[in-house]
Amino acid sequence: MTIIDVAIIGGGASGCTTAFHLAYKGKSVCILEKNNSSAERTCGGGMSAAVQKWFPFNLMSIVEEVITNVEFSWCNTDKVVAELSGDSPFWILKRENLDSFLLGQALNSGCNILTTFIVVKIIKKNSNIWQITALDGRQIEAKAVVIADGSQSQWPKTFNLGPKNLKFASTFSGRIKRKGKLRSETARFEFGLVKNGFAWAFPLKDEINIGIGTFLDSKNSIPIDKILKSFLPDLGLEPCDVTGQEKKLRIWNGHNNLSGDGILLVGDAASLCDPFLAEGLRPALMSGYEAANCLVNWLDGEINNLDNYTNNMKKNWGNSMAWGKRISQVFYRFPKVGYQLGVKRPTAPERIAQILSGEMSYEDIAKRVINRLIFQKSRS
Repeated sequence: MTIIDVAIIGGGASGCTTAFHLAYKGKSVCILEKNNSSAERTCGGGMSAAVQKWFPFNLMSIVEEVITNVEFSWCNTDKVVAELSGDSPFWILKRENLDSFLLGQALNSGCNILTTFIVVKIIKKNSNIWQITALDGRQIEAKAVVIADGSQSQWPKTFNLGPKNLKFASTFSGRIKRKGKLRSETARFEFGLVKNGFAWAFPLKDEINIGIGTFLDSKNSIPIDKILKSFLPDLGLEPCDVTGQEKKLRIWNGHNNLSGDGILLVGDAASLCDPFLAEGLRPALMSGYEAANCLVNWLDGEINNLDNYTNNMKKNWGNSMAWGKRISQVFYRFPKVGYQLGVKRPTAPERIAQILSGEMSYEDIAKRVINRLIFQKSRS
């Protein structure tokens, strides 16, 4: 059996990003994907244009809307609008188009893919080689394994990676085949209709990505119909227009080890999703880029382990998410107060917009608040 450099379990955004960068650097890599087609995948589909820096090819061909304004509301009233500025706007796309596009780039760079490969066993055959077995008996051997099979992955726990205590957002993601009254280039966030969370509407070319999320580990299911009946008419739409699905989404929950001996986690399997605004695509693409760079150095013998991957993700994403988690816990427990003192604060909408565009982090905002409090105290 031929031994490849890296086997990647999962052909979504994070897995394909990892695969592309590995293949681009001349490594032998194979994606193990349980499905055999790129069906419609409902999700928010929003990501900062800053992700472009991680790719040598242009992503604009799959971007459906460039957001220039973000509108916030409380129970469809008390609206606040923030204008996105700077060089990193917020992009909206269809998730299935992103995954398909990134897979195509990976395949064109020399990556292979095995479809209907449902992984049932991952073992270390000896000190250097991993063996991955599919439900149908197929096997592949690799020097390294990347776990990229999403929020429902069983493998992080198996290999003692990622957070021990998982935190989940309960989400509903759907799509509407018309735009109603939602303006082009405008993303909508509604905070008053959803307990411990918010609803959103993001424009596509001729459609809308719609969604609901709750972020404080609610054990109760989301009252989707009730929320949609209140939220959608303000957009000129009705609940019967929506097709979508509920799912649990792993969110960031503390600094954790994301890498082991020749194995690492990326994307949702690594619990990287923003615990405040549910942004998942940017950390998925970031983790794929960082994972590939670390694996290339490891395979080339320049480093002895994959610890740099965990350290880089902590520095570039986790430190901000630590503050995002604190903000989320306060905001969603007291949402009306949070909306009045947070979103309606003169500079707050702009700050949230800057987070979405990648210009600022939660850590930046926290430091501004702390510095402001210190300055006020020194003057008193």
